[in-house]
Amino acid sequence: KNSAKTMEKELVTFSLQEKEETGIDRSQIFQIPQRKDLETKVIVVLGKAGIGKSILVQKICQDWSNGEFSQFEFVFWFDCKQISLPEKLYSLKELLLEFFVKPREGSNEIFEYILQNPAKVLLIFDGFKGLHDHENFPRSSASQPEKDLCSIKELLSGLIQKKILNGCTLLFTARPKDKLYQYMSKVDKTIEIVGFSPQQRELYITRYFEESPYCDSALKLIKECEYLFSHCYSPVMCRFVCFLCEAVLEMGEKSLPSTLTEVFLKFFQQKIMLMQTDVTATQNQENLATLARIAWCLGEKHQSAMKSDLIPSKEVKEFALKYGFFLPFAFPRHSDSEEEEFGTTFSDFVIQNFLCALHLLLAEELKDKNLTKYLSFLSKKKKPYNWLDLMPRFLVGLMFLQDDPYFCSLSNEDAKQSTKKQKTLLKYIRRLQINTLCAERLLELLCCVYETQNNYLLQHVALRLEPDLSFLGVALTPPDVHVLLSILKRSRKEFSLDLQNSSIDMQGLQALVSLRNVTSFRASLSDTVRLWKSLEQTKDYELLKASTEKFVLDPFKAKTMKDITDLADLVEMQEKMMNCVREASGCTSYGIPAIRNLRKLEFALGPACGLQGLQKLVKILAAFPSLQHLDLDALSENGIGDEGAKSLSEVFPTLTSLETLNLSQNKITDVGAENLAAALPSLSSLKTLSLYNNSICDFGAENLAKVLPAMRSLRVLDVQYNKITGVGAQQLTDSLRKCPHIKNLVMWNPTIPYGVLEHLHQLDSRISV
Repeated sequence: KNSAKTMEKELVTFSLQEKEETGIDRSQIFQIPQRKDLETKVIVVLGKAGIGKSILVQKICQDWSNGEFSQFEFVFWFDCKQISLPEKLYSLKELLLEFFVKPREGSNEIFEYILQNPAKVLLIFDGFKGLHDHENFPRSSASQPEKDLCSIKELLSGLIQKKILNGCTLLFTARPKDKLYQYMSKVDKTIEIVGFSPQQRELYITRYFEESPYCDSALKLIKECEYLFSHCYSPVMCRFVCFLCEAVLEMGEKSLPSTLTEVFLKFFQQKIMLMQTDVTATQNQENLATLARIAWCLGEKHQSAMKSDLIPSKEVKEFALKYGFFLPFAFPRHSDSEEEEFGTTFSDFVIQNFLCALHLLLAEELKDKNLTKYLSFLSKKKKPYNWLDLMPRFLVGLMFLQDDPYFCSLSNEDAKQSTKKQKTLLKYIRRLQINTLCAERLLELLCCVYETQNNYLLQHVALRLEPDLSFLGVALTPPDVHVLLSILKRSRKEFSLDLQNSSIDMQGLQALVSLRNVTSFRASLSDTVRLWKSLEQTKDYELLKASTEKFVLDPFKAKTMKDITDLADLVEMQEKMMNCVREASGCTSYGIPAIRNLRKLEFALGPACGLQGLQKLVKILAAFPSLQHLDLDALSENGIGDEGAKSLSEVFPTLTSLETLNLSQNKITDVGAENLAAALPSLSSLKTLSLYNNSICDFGAENLAKVLPAMRSLRVLDVQYNKITGVGAQQLTDSLRKCPHIKNLVMWNPTIPYGVLEHLHQLDSRISV
């Protein structure tokens, strides 16, 4: 299970460069090399809510209807929130030919053709959530699972496990946090949508306003509000911001709200308040409160859809449909005699999140102290509301907007109640041990506090941040970066940031690195080099020099060929910078401090790429003058063999600072040991050498024994678990007498008789038994 979790993390967290290198066109989505055509193919598209997953699959359907993806004769698209209601049962036939599309005639023949030709069928399940435990789904007891009624869980389980329609193609869209690791082993391809770049945001906004009289002023107004512009990386948020910007400009106002909470408060104002009269105001207030309660009841169950007959009143339903908060849909009928059933779903996840926060704030049954339990930065024992991920931010933001004229019209609360809730939150955050929060929850706290725009709270949090801030493996979106940046600016502390595998974009990385109180940082190598190349091109030499001095590389662990390539790019970047500095100032000694100060390098590429990666690594090892620890021992075993040992030994004379060399579990034989032995004396600082668990025999031991006296700095030699016999052990022992500097020789081998090893230990206590 843990390894599967790791697999999910590696699949959904990339550096900026990796994302661009693996960027694909829509036409490549279904290309899966080295895959049997006869088996079901599973493709997952990941992305945050509102990032454009649904638009992508709709575009796929449109492209197919225009003649693309000709390998599929049938494409079926399902909105998971509509089909996943627990009380609904379907047969595969009903799901395909009743829910999605109903043929005028010949449905039986069409379905039989689908069963006979599954490779020609693409099934798209959009918004796959709450169904992640498919491995534990109840198995359908139906004799014909394709035709008999069962729950959507059973159907999806049968499809994923290839029990139903084996050979079809399944495309799921899901959020990264939806616990996909439980079935990741069955996924053939994973794609992530990362949102708009700053240039794409500008293009979207320009297109939105291209026929509007506010075309020029709109983009300028949105970009001036950096926080809202950062949220425009999400297409859905971008649309909301554009809608509000248009309304603001029409009213002659000259500024946008400063928080997301204010944006949606004004959004509801534009939707409801402008057209209402005194008579409808009270009714709208009641309808909105009821809608907010429905949003919360569904949200707690990770749902956003419901059967229409469950809505409390006709007025609420009409209210929600009129203002676009609900969208209707129809359920399939099991027989022609049944009445048609309808359902409704919230039109957007952000609207449901906002209404949930509104309900928590207005619900009379909730006391002030209970509100804090719905925040996402609770102790580890509490379960955060990850599915309603924006709700806590809206909740906190609304607490500090309760004196807003429009908010007051939604609520019967007096000013005392409003102040009381604010005081409860202030007291809660003051008592919170911020230094104990994990990176994700700390980030959530910062985003919530930012929504308050309360100077005291912002300053309080800024002053209590730890100097070492690690966001290793935590996705930092553009809004997250903006919030982090604004809060770090408030602190007088000096910070060290770890931004590795955080998916931070180049603009965000540049902004954080340029802060004066950020004195050091770690980031993905490819992102860092990309940033430096950009600064070099724009001739921002001051920031280039400052950021290279802040960058930290030590210790570095190479796990993929890309890591080695990135390290080589870093060395190449240093050479270019040295040439620039030399031309500008005549100084020849400039170097990137991170390269100069690298002391420990771990190499764990595994057997498939071990030798190839090492041969690329040895070409740049001389660039690291302070390298003290080179570790080529990995759980997956690099297997560099004799060829790798020979390549490495050739650069030994350049590794003047190396103190520890670990070559354990690398399939090195006598040939490799001979090459190593010839070069080992040139490692003038070497203290520890490990050749544990290789295939070295007596000839290799003899070569090592010959050079031990010349290795004046060596203190520990480990050659256990090789194929050395008593003969080789005796030779090493004889050589050890000439090496008073060596403190420990570890050479237990299954091929050395225990009595012999015990005898040698009695002769020299430095030999470990």
